[in-house]
Amino acid sequence: HVQLVESGGGSVQTGGSLRPSCALSLNPTSDYCLAWFRQAPGKEREAVAGFGTDDSTYYTSSVKGRFTTWRDNAENILYLEMNSLKPADTATYYCAGAPYRYSGSWFLFNLGSEAPYWGQGTQVTVS
Repeated sequence: HVQLVESGGGSVQTGGSLRPSCALSLNPTSDYCLAWFRQAPGKEREAVAGFGTDDSTYYTSSVKGRFTTWRDNAENILYLEMNSLKPADTATYYCAGAPYRYSGSWFLFNLGSEAPYWGQGTQVTVS
């Protein structure tokens, strides 16, 4: 049973940091490429970062240099470290997974919102 559960969102001031996480129930985790997306009210869902089965990462231009994603293999958790947060980062953040052994960039450019597995989302508010 595939399950992705996000947590760790919250409210911070501009310039602050948050570290949402996504608990992964995948079998096996190593066979799934992963990604983070976000959706602000009234806007379309957009890609944020991808994490490949080869441990490669890819970040969209809006977050590159400020966000970092990695997977804790021992705990089966995907993290998204978000620094230098801006009001424009306010959104619900979702993790997504797909049972393909590809890179993080492949996930974002070839699969995107068509990913089969999604978490419920965690709210991030920057004021």
